[in-house]
Amino acid sequence: MKSHRITGGGGTQLHLVETGNSKGRPIMFIHGFSQCWLAWNRQLTSDLAESYRLVAMDMRGHGLSDKPREGYTDSKLWADDVNAAVHALNLDHPILCGWSYGPLVILDYIRHYGEDAIGGINLVGAVTKLGTEPAMSVLTPEFLALVPGFFATDGQESVRSLKSLIRMFFALEPPAEDLYLMLGYNVSVPPYVRQALFSRSFDNDDLLPKIRKPVLITHAADDAIVKSAAVNQHKAGITRAQIEMMRNAGHACFWDDAANFNRRLRAFAESLD
Repeated sequence: MKSHRITGGGGTQLHLVETGNSKGRPIMFIHGFSQCWLAWNRQLTSDLAESYRLVAMDMRGHGLSDKPREGYTDSKLWADDVNAAVHALNLDHPILCGWSYGPLVILDYIRHYGEDAIGGINLVGAVTKLGTEPAMSVLTPEFLALVPGFFATDGQESVRSLKSLIRMFFALEPPAEDLYLMLGYNVSVPPYVRQALFSRSFDNDDLLPKIRKPVLITHAADDAIVKSAAVNQHKAGITRAQIEMMRNAGHACFWDDAANFNRRLRAFAESLD
């Protein structure tokens, strides 16, 4: 596993890890809200590494990337981060695989840089808009009830909310060692970053009908955070998208059922060759 530090939008230093076949098609994984590259561990250490160049980014404000006070509400900065990764690491038409909040960042990139430099898109448990009633309508009441706690500066309240969030990711609670590793990298994201991410109010759905590169939409039937109604909305916008509805998996379907998730991602990647 190699680590990289690159300069993203506005000079923010970003951390990425890389593994796998250096000559294979790149797949760049972009995690969700309050997560880090470790969320993709069951992909990075899987047999996908035999065929593909696997890269996972720590988004600005997360993991080992810089955590500036400002710069989370500007779509262009998020787009610049992805563009910087593609060019700094010489990723040749990567598949951009984004989970939950990650697809918002992918669409920021497409808005400002287009699709020419990428090979395909995998939207996983995706949301594509924030801050409006239609955007909130695809999020479960149980998740929305936790949101105020994500912004708490009180340590105990923050930990309680984030632990509840992590448990909502999975169909079955992960082993204690995994749960507390996840809690550690969730807590490492400052409350001001979490609040800034939710302070965005925007809608990227206008981009969906314009996407011409292949798209795979992956969603879990038992997702406790993003309702399956989101899939219908995305499919209406991207009529040519492939849909994978995973059974017996939660919001983090790539963790709950990594074998099937990886198999489907591999099939999607092979279809692009």
